Amino acid sequence: MEKMMFAQHLAVMTGAGIPLTRSIEALSQQTKNQKFAKVLKELNTDIRKGLTLADSLSKHKKVFPEIFINMVKVGEASGNLEEVLKVSADQMKKDYELRSKAKNAMIYPGVIIAAMIGIGALMMVLVVPKLTQVFKELKTELPLSTRFIIGLSDFMSQHWLIGLMIVAAVAASVKYLLKTSSFKTFFDSFILKIPVFGPISKKMNSARMARTLGVLIKSGVPIVQGIGIVSGTLSNEQFRISLEKSAQEVQKGQALSQSLKNYPDLYPPIVEQMVEVGEETGTTDQILITLAEFYEEEINNTTKNLSSIIEPILMVIIGAVVGFFAISMLTPMYSIMEGM
Repeated sequence: MEKMMFAQHLAVMTGAGIPLTRSIEALSQQTKNQKFAKVLKELNTDIRKGLTLADSLSKHKKVFPEIFINMVKVGEASGNLEEVLKVSADQMKKDYELRSKAKNAMIYPGVIIAAMIGIGALMMVLVVPKLTQVFKELKTELPLSTRFIIGLSDFMSQHWLIGLMIVAAVAASVKYLLKTSSFKTFFDSFILKIPVFGPISKKMNSARMARTLGVLIKSGVPIVQGIGIVSGTLSNEQFRISLEKSAQEVQKGQALSQSLKNYPDLYPPIVEQMVEVGEETGTTDQILITLAEFYEEEINNTTKNLSSIIEPILMVIIGAVVGFFAISMLTPMYSIMEGM
């Protein structure tokens, strides 16, 4: 958010004729984020020493994305920094809104699943041990499912610390594995195949690809370099790999639309067709931005209705878990009552 506001305000101040150093100094004093303010002060120091804004930004690649740095470089070279900063701010805003919608869409199912796990844990620790005691006193034969629940309850009650350590170890292992290229490729491929979430992920990555590449081309960045930059901004490894290979093919003279046809599982036909039209008419940047707007609207409509789509699935899962628990614990009780 700070970077978006920085680009937006810097564009306004640059357009008003305020010197770059004075503008950045004013913005560093206005921001409430102390770390970001420190970065802006360092930018100002470098610019006063004679460095360009792009060169100064490149010293802080952990803060400013590569796409922003390259666009500023093009803006400075063409003398159109104000317009480039406005376009960058708009692109950051759209990207932020897109990611926010995807995250917000996950809140509802996340809360339901967390509540289900919490209630299940409480049942295992507080309720099942009491029923277990009754079964032990009556010395009745228990079904396999009941013995499984009792065993899990005993473990959670007596070895809860080990259980927490196992959960923490699994979480740490997954976090570590996601940093490895091979596992992340497998995981991202799996995500794309999940019903409901897979199509959303495809639309989100296609929208980010189209908007970012469109903005870069519009700003004057060569298409091969632009594709390479975009590949580093996408969250899904499958999309990143596809763009890296596409950049190599485009560099050899192949059209981008033809390269994208090699990945029908990632890019729907509409993407290839619209990019092809853009290449034929020389309006690739406009076509890509239009395509991005189309997918952003699609994502907006999908996320609005996501709760109504996911709710039946969650109800089925919750019903199955509750049913399994009820049958496993009630069946022995009915057997006891019939034998009395």
